[in-house]
Amino acid sequence: MAGAAQSSLQQTRELSFRPAVRVQQSIVSGPEERAMLWLARHTPSRINSDHLTALGFLSQCLAGVCYALARFHPYALVLGIVFLGLNWLGDSLDGNLARFRDRQRPRYGFYVDHITDTLGAFFLMGGMALSGYVHPAIAIGMLVAFLMLSIESYLATYTIGKFHLSYWKFGPTEIRILLAAGNVALLTHPTMRIAGHRMLLFDFGGSVAIAGMGLMLVVSAIRHTVQLYRQETLA
Repeated sequence: MAGAAQSSLQQTRELSFRPAVRVQQSIVSGPEERAMLWLARHTPSRINSDHLTALGFLSQCLAGVCYALARFHPYALVLGIVFLGLNWLGDSLDGNLARFRDRQRPRYGFYVDHITDTLGAFFLMGGMALSGYVHPAIAIGMLVAFLMLSIESYLATYTIGKFHLSYWKFGPTEIRILLAAGNVALLTHPTMRIAGHRMLLFDFGGSVAIAGMGLMLVVSAIRHTVQLYRQETLA
């Protein structure tokens, strides 16, 4: 009896779970969505979403390794671009493939996708910190800002039911494009001059990224707090 009751409770929980509405409004979301649909249609049946998630995770980690190796071999930055591209493929296609094939596991997919993103970000920023192309404090600052913004996004997903994949027309794909362009620029112009002072190119870019993510965090937190307060106002 206890086993049957537990099974019934588990089924009730599964039936009551509602995936959050995905909000994707980044600059390249239109072309990217069409590309994902084409890729999902032509992906061999032996490849599934788990394979793609693993590809995205391993590629992000290896991109971090390339940044670390670039301290000794600058052209590792070029290989890093390849891994950023593979990370985009795996990270963007895994969910799209599951939806295209109607093989969705919303809770499993959400959890695995974002825990691997978190671990991958640690490897990526860790590699940057070791690269010599960015001050370690800036790399750590970018990681902390990313994790704080991610936490806000996950909390909003749970409490409001909307999962924001982008902020202010800016999402993961745009970040990868900027990193790839930055890698190319580092090969010839690793430093820049601002107001008469020379600084590392990625220190400037990283500082802008930290400020941008910080502002996104504050604005989103205020907006969602006000929204939830109004929805749950006490009499």
